Amino acid sequence: MNSPAKRLTTLALLLALIFILVLLERMLPPLPLLPPQFGRLGLSNVIVMYSLFFMGKKEAALLLFLKSLFALMMRGPFAALLSLTGGMLSVVLIILLLILFKNKISYIALSVVGAVGHNMGQLIIASLILQNMLLFLIYLPVLLIAGAVLGTVTGILLKILIPMFNKVYTGGDNG
Repeated sequence: MNSPAKRLTTLALLLALIFILVLLERMLPPLPLLPPQFGRLGLSNVIVMYSLFFMGKKEAALLLFLKSLFALMMRGPFAALLSLTGGMLSVVLIILLLILFKNKISYIALSVVGAVGHNMGQLIIASLILQNMLLFLIYLPVLLIAGAVLGTVTGILLKILIPMFNKVYTGGDNG
């Protein structure tokens, strides 16, 4: 039941959902006390995490890359670079934790690490591009806390949505 056409269709649906969530998030005001590029909920990261956990590393990387291309088209090269570096660091950290802890780590813990990693990747690349390490030091504590809080929210959201995603991915009831 896992044909290439079904995988491609599922990836296309997940990508469309990412685009919708990114656009929806862009309509919301930035979270207080956070810089505009960093102060977002990260709803689309729920989709990337799902693809990583249930489809594979390649699929998650592809969705991240396409999400970054979308950021490039919608907001420019700086936003695309922030999206790509944050997303890739997030996924790499989650993969490392999955390797180290196998199935003994919760989606929420993985999501928190992913969110903090995403923020750190964005902050590192922004500091390097702007050649301002003071930016890193100023925002580091705020983004660590924001990553922990928002990572918990997206982890809970993922845990709630997994049964629905699985139902769509497996084609609903098989009986």
